[in-house]
Amino acid sequence: MAGSTPVSPTADAVVPAVARAKHISPGLEAWRRFRRHKLAVVSAGVLIFMVLAVLVGPFFWTVPINEIDFSSQLEGPSWAHPLGTDDLGQDLLSRMLYGGRISLAVGLAAMMVAVFVGTLVGAVAGIARGSVDTALMWLTDLFLSLPQLPLLLLVIYLFRDTLKEIAGPEVGVFILIVIVIGGLRWMPVARLVRAQFFSLREKEFVEAARALGASTPRVVVRHILPNSLGPVIVAGTIDVAAAIIAESTLSFLGLGFPPDIPTWGRLLYDAKDYLDFAPHWAIFAGAAIFLAVLTINFIGDGLRDALDPRKVM
Repeated sequence: MAGSTPVSPTADAVVPAVARAKHISPGLEAWRRFRRHKLAVVSAGVLIFMVLAVLVGPFFWTVPINEIDFSSQLEGPSWAHPLGTDDLGQDLLSRMLYGGRISLAVGLAAMMVAVFVGTLVGAVAGIARGSVDTALMWLTDLFLSLPQLPLLLLVIYLFRDTLKEIAGPEVGVFILIVIVIGGLRWMPVARLVRAQFFSLREKEFVEAARALGASTPRVVVRHILPNSLGPVIVAGTIDVAAAIIAESTLSFLGLGFPPDIPTWGRLLYDAKDYLDFAPHWAIFAGAAIFLAVLTINFIGDGLRDALDPRKVM
């Protein structure tokens, strides 16, 4: 039409692109940022493979974990025994797959205990202020000052036999180790959540929710807590790695699971006297612990970058 101003085609193309960009969910944006962290992506693939191996592997490799064959003592890797055998001729691959379930389950369960307790304490301290905040932070500092390994050894030594009688040797020790490790790992999470609450409770969207009549529990559950979960998720991945190391340490010291339950730490403990002429026994168990902890730490680094809105990627 004469006298009309032509519309630039580039402007028409930019508007839909901007509109589409605004509709990207926070989850998709975090995934996009996570994928740019190559080590984290590779680590996630390795960890998923390890989890699938310990969950599905025993259905394909059906050699019993306690099958003794004295004619195959301390053999190296072979077609019959891909990871070799131990001093009783037991197949190490089947024992590694079985023990991996326990070691990874301990790490995940202890992480959930630590995150739950830490989030609860940090949220109450961050929203309550005053004497409640002071008391909870004093309790947190008290737990931080405790020597963790001696306390772990003491508690397990005192209560292990009692829980074995109540819940059985495997379940009882599992519950005890998870509670003790998780109970000594919640303090960094509590401090982190408290700091997040201090930062978020004065934000405009929180003030708007209060002005609309939202109660304090609703403000915490619906507005503050969801926005503080990013750092908590990162801290949780670190707790998984720390719990796996703690369980392996306890098993290596002979205070973890019973000798007939082959966790990765227990396999290392049993292999320590045969390092000179059967190094494969310790190498595979140590490599499994190393890979699990390393991949979880790299995943934590990737999540930290993906969930940090201040970091440009």
